[in-house]
Amino acid sequence: MHKLGIVALGAALGGCASSAADITPTYVSPVQYSSYTCQQLGMEAQSISARAAALSGAQDSQRTKDTLATTAAVVIFWPAAFFVGGDKQTAAELANMKGQMVAVEQASIAKKCNIQFQGQRPPGA
Repeated sequence: MHKLGIVALGAALGGCASSAADITPTYVSPVQYSSYTCQQLGMEAQSISARAAALSGAQDSQRTKDTLATTAAVVIFWPAAFFVGGDKQTAAELANMKGQMVAVEQASIAKKCNIQFQGQRPPGA
């Protein structure tokens, strides 16, 4: 019975949602923004930033729920570990939004628009 609990805990920890800060951007080509004016890039940056912020909140909320379920599984009732699942769709969309941010910044640099997103940068971005 103890070994089954350990197996369930291992499965739960493997399925936990990642922190929004730990999600790396997917590659998005800045070429798609090459025809944008600085004003259009600015509006696109605002839209992407708002969506990324919403996704970050949803991702971190899911991580908190997964952490609580894992804690309950360890301390109280190990079958609760099977309710930990993460949210791969939100994580994938957030990674895409982060990639869009990088692409908009690269297009901004090329056009000398000076658009930069606030916040922590992932390594290499």
